[in-house]
Amino acid sequence: MIYWDHAASTPPYEEVIQTMAEVMRQHYGNPSSIHRMGEDAAKLIKRSREVCAAALGVKPAEIILTSGATEGNNMAIKGTAFQYAGRGKHIITTATEHPSVYDSCLYLREHGFEVTFLDVDRKGRIHPDQLRSLIRKDTILVSIMHVNNETGAVQPLEAAGRIIKQCNPLTLFHVDGVQGFGKLHVDLQAWQADLYTLSAHKIRGPKGAGVLFRREGVQLHPLLSGGKQESGMRSGTENYPGIVAMAKAMRMAKEQLGTFGEQVGALRDELLAFIRTMPALALNSDEDGAPHIVNVSFSGMKAEVLLHSLEEHGMLVSTKSACSSKTAEPSRVLLAMGRSEEEASSAIRISMGLTNTENDVERLKDALQDAVERLTPLMTGRNEIH
Repeated sequence: MIYWDHAASTPPYEEVIQTMAEVMRQHYGNPSSIHRMGEDAAKLIKRSREVCAAALGVKPAEIILTSGATEGNNMAIKGTAFQYAGRGKHIITTATEHPSVYDSCLYLREHGFEVTFLDVDRKGRIHPDQLRSLIRKDTILVSIMHVNNETGAVQPLEAAGRIIKQCNPLTLFHVDGVQGFGKLHVDLQAWQADLYTLSAHKIRGPKGAGVLFRREGVQLHPLLSGGKQESGMRSGTENYPGIVAMAKAMRMAKEQLGTFGEQVGALRDELLAFIRTMPALALNSDEDGAPHIVNVSFSGMKAEVLLHSLEEHGMLVSTKSACSSKTAEPSRVLLAMGRSEEEASSAIRISMGLTNTENDVERLKDALQDAVERLTPLMTGRNEIH
């Protein structure tokens, strides 16, 4: 089997596995305990926080350690809303956000907040001028993802951050960075981001660990009550084996950023060129998108049928985001990009990493060719019956 679902989760670095196992084996004290084993665990967390901060170019005190990006996104959005509700109740986000952002905004709308969804063009990108026109005195938060998890579309974050701070310096800017870190350059200062989330298992780290960057001076209403860990922002005993392993993964991902862009980008370009030669397939990803995601529609054929046909060839791809892939609805992201319901229901996502090779791409191309040739007559016959 060849794994083409790196946007859903990634194979951990061997060094990350070894690090996590070693910490679990040798350091099992509670970091809040004041005996030696507790203090040793607390030191591991402190050092890991410093490594995570260095990878993002921020201060260690600005790092909140979480269970992953879903918690981080919820904390950033709901925490901001409840903390600054006295300042205003208007929130702006995009129509193509990950469910952890999109649904958090819908939740807030049900609790008295006003949410405005930015449009995107056919490439999946926002219009900065529309953002400028929507920011108001009571806008407390704008949330825009770096890289779309379904299509790889890259948002103009520097322009967005500049517009936000020009229009209302009090408006906070949150970026979901899950699909961007380790794949593209991240510059929180240039973006003027106040909040930024990532998840370890998207960068060959462990599941159950993540980071929320909170710029110094920004206050968040805590979502969890308890022992007041993470400076009172995130109660609960820290998952420090995962935290230490995540710090190692973040360091390695940043070190390999150039290699990732060059090697994985070349594989993506080769696959894009091949798909363009197949009239039955329509690309939803653009050439200037992130280097690791390709989204393609086979109109008239349910996405899961093409997925399982490729799986018979040993190719493991996905539909939509991992959290939404088991739902039957068309992709909300592709509909927002102007695709038809048929196109949005027939799309698969191919996402790659450094473990993939040129030979893997050749085998994927053969599998796609065979699958389309075998499925097209079935699709034609079904259309004739109807």
